[in-house]
Amino acid sequence: MKFHPLHDRVAVKRIEEESKTAGGIIIPDSAKEKPSEGEVVAIGTGYINDNGDSRPLAVKVGDRILFSKWSGTEITIDGQDVLVMKESDIMGVLDKAA
Repeated sequence: MKFHPLHDRVAVKRIEEESKTAGGIIIPDSAKEKPSEGEVVAIGTGYINDNGDSRPLAVKVGDRILFSKWSGTEITIDGQDVLVMKESDIMGVLDKAA
């Protein structure tokens, strides 16, 4: 099944953090926080303003992003957990060169 977000919504796959600290201590699942970093897997057509004009989204499929901790709605599509959020919940795009 394919999923296409509508308007200014974005589908994001969470990127899991390391389960080990730099010192080699393993962090149990119960102590881990949900990651706030992810990869954009699908985007909507764009933001529609009050005039009915559409503005394209600033993110694209494949972008690695940071988003606020409690943003979005978790859904499961074909056994894969995906987070659907509005573009405004995205704090920024991570550059690969940095």
